[in-house]
Parts: sequence; structure tokens; C-alpha cells
Amino acid sequence: MPSRRHILTGLAALPLAAPRLAHAAWPGDRPIEIIVPFPPGGGVDTMARMILPGLQAQLPGARFVVVNRAGAGGQLGWEVAFAAAPDGYTLAATSVPALVTYPMERQTRYRALDFTFIANVVDDPGGLFVAANSPLRDLRDLIAAAKARPGQISYGSTGIGSDDHLLVIAFEEMAGVPPMTHAPFNGMAPLSTALLGGHLQVGAFNMSESLALLRDGKIRSLGQAAATRWAGTPDVPTFGEQGYRLVSGATRGVVAPPGLPAEIRTRLEAAFRAALSDPNFIKEAERLGLPLAPLIGDAYRAEVERNEKELRGLWQRRPWRES
Repeated sequence: MPSRRHILTGLAALPLAAPRLAHAAWPGDRPIEIIVPFPPGGGVDTMARMILPGLQAQLPGARFVVVNRAGAGGQLGWEVAFAAAPDGYTLAATSVPALVTYPMERQTRYRALDFTFIANVVDDPGGLFVAANSPLRDLRDLIAAAKARPGQISYGSTGIGSDDHLLVIAFEEMAGVPPMTHAPFNGMAPLSTALLGGHLQVGAFNMSESLALLRDGKIRSLGQAAATRWAGTPDVPTFGEQGYRLVSGATRGVVAPPGLPAEIRTRLEAAFRAALSDPNFIKEAERLGLPLAPLIGDAYRAEVERNEKELRGLWQRRPWRES
């Protein structure tokens, strides 16, 4: 018969064992929420929903639910994810640079680099575009026009501090041209309407967002800010090919709250690695015009840290809320 001391010792050990049992049950206890901090239908939402079938196939027993928590350009959803329990049942879709630039611009209830970085999925290069009848043919033409008519060249982006806006600021700095007149829009639809209607000389947006208009011959691209030409737009030269080594765009991936247990993080990383290399997933991404750029775990974190460092320097030189 066990002594009272042995019974108490066993009871005292129970709280220490409970977390191990909880981790062992993951991911079957309840649905895993993926917070998308934007409305349905956008690029981040599409990325999150597209990857889920592949993840479910790699995590037997897992059930995923997409929860759209739009607000403050993504900030609200990231704050909810940051404060969630690190138990593997809350993930968040990301968009960088927004994730790392918001804490530079304003007070946020999250610290971007404290998230647990699971996997990047998409890297959508930025580009500069003009209407088909524009006299501007390449970046040299744009630079010449901006220098000849300071402040009279207008460009549109999808918002102050967006990756599109930051692309133009970085390009102006690199090319040594005076600031052009910025017109921020609430999304791609009104921006493209203004560009096609002749209300803007230049539009700044992601290459994947340009595909339909390029194929219809309604716009032309002056250049794509990619390291190499994206397969979806092989005829568009990079900024680098035109003498400006500028790489800029929007990366979209998945993070978890800070402090995610190593065993859960490892399983998620493995699931993403397998899902992102699946031929059916790759084919579907090509059909949807999504530029894949898989990065897992530490490699993803390192890329975000590099991006954050570069953008913090740009913020100190050219704070974009004043642009």
C-alpha cells in the first residue's frame, strides 16, 4: 500500500505532466484557427485558404478554420494572434512589410519579431505600371519625367505605408528623383480605374494583381522589383536589369503566437514543407497567378528580420506617413 508521502508526491507531479498530455493531443482536440487580418477575397486570404487542404493532408486529425478579423490594415488580427495562447490552435496569416512597419509608424499591441515564424508561402513582387497609351516606356523615361516636372508626376498605391508605396519611396531615393505626388487608394479596384481613366500617370501594385490588365493590353509595366523575372510576367524587365538593384514586394506566410512549443512548431514546419512541395499545390498556385517563395522556420524569420532592418532605415530617412 503506497504511503501518504508517495501519494502526495504523485499528485504534486500531475500539473507538470498536464502540458505534455495537451501537446500530445494536438492537433485533434479542436479546430485550428487561422486568423486572416483582412477581408475575404484578398491576396492574403487566398493564400491562407489555398494552403489548407495540403496542411490537413499532412496533419491527420487537424481541422482548420479561417477567421477573417479585418481592421486597421491587418493590425487588429495580428494583435489577437499575438495575445493568443501558444498551444497550436491559433495561427495567423501575414503580409510583410505591413507586419513589421506598423510598429514603426504607430503603437501596436504586438512585437513583430516575437512571433513564431512557421512558413512563408508567396513573394509577390511590386511593379510600376502605366496605361497602354502612356509615353513612358521604362524606368529611364519615368526618371526623366520626374526630374523635368518635379512634383507633377502622380502615382497611385494601395495605401500609405503599403508595400507599393514603399517601393516608390525606395526607388525615388535610389534614382535621385524629387518625390512624385502620391495618391493612396483603398484597394486595387479604384487604383486601376484611376490609372486606366488617365487620372494618374503611374500605378504601383503587385505583379500578380497586374496579370489580367497586362494580358488584355490595357496597361504596360515599366519594371518589376524582383530579383529575377517572375514566370508569370517573363516579358517585364526587372529594376536590376535597368540599373537599379531594388527588390521589393509583399511576402505572405503564416506565424504563430510567441512561445509555441518546439514539438508543435516542428510538426507545423514539416507539414508546410510537404504541402508547399506538393505538385498539385504548385500547379494550383500557377493557375491562380501566385508567385511561390517557400521559406520554413528559421529561414522565414531571417528574411523578415532582414526586411525589417532595411525598412527601419528607410523609415528613419523618409518617414512615409509624411509622404
